[in-house]
Amino acid sequence: MPRPPRTPPLRFSTQTLLLQLGVVLLVVLLSAAVHAWLTYDRVGREAENQALTLARAVAADPSVQADVLAISAGAGTPPPAVLRAGPLMAAAEAIRTRTGALFVVITDETGLRLAHPDPDRLGEKVSTDPSEALAGQEVTTRNTGTLGPSAGAKVPVYAPGTGTVVGEVSVGYSMESVGQSVARDIGPVGLTAAGALLAGVLASFLLRRRLQRLTLGLEPEEISTLVHDQVAVLQGVDDGVIGVSADGRISVFNAAAQRLLEQPDLSGMPWAGAPVPEQLRALTRPDAAEADAIELVAGGSVLVASARKALHRSEDLGWVVMLRDRTELQQLTRQLDAVGTMSTALRAQRHEFANQLHTIAGLMSIGQHQQAREYLAGLAATGPLKFPVDQAELLQDPYLQAFVGAKGVEADERGVTLRIGPETLVRGQVTEPQDVTTVLGNLIDNAVNAAVAGSAPDRWVELEVLDEPHDDGGTLHIVVADSGDGLAAGTDAEAVFAEGFTTAAGPVVPAPAAAGGRSGGRSGGQGLGLALARKLARRRGGDVRLLEPGTPGGPGAVFMASLPRTTAGTTAGTPAGTQGLAGKDNDA
Repeated sequence: MPRPPRTPPLRFSTQTLLLQLGVVLLVVLLSAAVHAWLTYDRVGREAENQALTLARAVAADPSVQADVLAISAGAGTPPPAVLRAGPLMAAAEAIRTRTGALFVVITDETGLRLAHPDPDRLGEKVSTDPSEALAGQEVTTRNTGTLGPSAGAKVPVYAPGTGTVVGEVSVGYSMESVGQSVARDIGPVGLTAAGALLAGVLASFLLRRRLQRLTLGLEPEEISTLVHDQVAVLQGVDDGVIGVSADGRISVFNAAAQRLLEQPDLSGMPWAGAPVPEQLRALTRPDAAEADAIELVAGGSVLVASARKALHRSEDLGWVVMLRDRTELQQLTRQLDAVGTMSTALRAQRHEFANQLHTIAGLMSIGQHQQAREYLAGLAATGPLKFPVDQAELLQDPYLQAFVGAKGVEADERGVTLRIGPETLVRGQVTEPQDVTTVLGNLIDNAVNAAVAGSAPDRWVELEVLDEPHDDGGTLHIVVADSGDGLAAGTDAEAVFAEGFTTAAGPVVPAPAAAGGRSGGRSGGQGLGLALARKLARRRGGDVRLLEPGTPGGPGAVFMASLPRTTAGTTAGTPAGTQGLAGKDNDA
């Protein structure tokens, strides 16, 4: 059964408007109700006081006192017909008619009616308790009797000259007349309440329009999301961002902009007077083209700056100025230079190979076979390029031999001996040379830097490489150790793989652009190599980890890398030397 379409929630501005209208209506109704109740109570008290005054006057009338005393002194109560024609009935009705009271009732000392507006009630017991008045007390009351709801008073009637209570006078005014009086008074209150309600509704509508204008029609959830996104973007990017509002003030000046321009946070300052290069202000002029980008020198850096107009729907929000550090482009240029240098080195190696082949061919052509054999034996013993790497023959892959040999030349130039460990055995062919040389090169360069910076007199780097065959491609295991002083005490094993981590205490010879140094500075790509190597290895399903942190005075730290699916051409089974690699965790 298809679900009914979900009703979209009310907008926040609409909810605010309805809430304000509800509050205004509630306040007006409560105020009107309280005022009506106070007015009703005040008019009721006035009616009680008026009834008390009239009852006192009637009870103090000598003729009324004498007539009540005569009836009370007699045996029994006269019949209703006699009471109806008696002087008390005539006096009470005359007073009621003249004053507009609801009733004027006179009773004897037992509470029997001697005068009442309804003649049929004469001689009967009063409907309300007369005991307090008959006990000599004056009381005011609000109750409902035989004539309806009333506000009245009860006053005792005393015998002339004796002070003895012989009866009581009860006077009351109808509460209906009190309500009518309140209704007359409540009219202006109602008009005032209606006016207040109308003013509240108008103010709520105006506040709603202003709220929509200030929030650009966005809901609170959208505003919260925008704030989080703004903080994440502005503080997370390396580009400088400067926001200039429509009124010409700086609304955003992120940390990257502060760093690039070497200025504190300028948020809130007028853009026209901000201490920034004039070229930046020129980008935000009305006649400036948004597509233009300029280069300028600021804070000792060459920056590329551009500006874009910020619009939301049809509302002009100002300008956004973007700053980019041209240093990143220079780093890319240096990397390209490094590639060119490697190409030149390869051409030189090719030339050396060609010379060696020409030498062999010349010796053969002149019949000097013995000298040719000796020359070949010398090449076989020292390597075709004379790489200073011990036991390079354990690396049967030509690519690995050439790469490790080149690294050995670099290490030798820095006074470090690069040697191949006895557990090394590579029988397959490398199928992913770019990934292998990136990881292997970073580990070797880091180890060479650590050996150079170490305190051991004998500087060396030892490399062990094993290939483990698999049906879907062999895994290359790499262990690199050095003679350096290792990592500082207390260094987290995972922290060394963070981008920018370095333990260098002084300047070192910069490593190649692709390398990162655990012992080098930030220049020349330092501080990125281990992070890069680990990311590349994990992308292939392998890993790079720290086996031993090393000790001061040597040996230094030991790192291990595993690179799945990087070799081919080996037979399935455990290669010789795997046991030696497993033992490297404890012995390296």
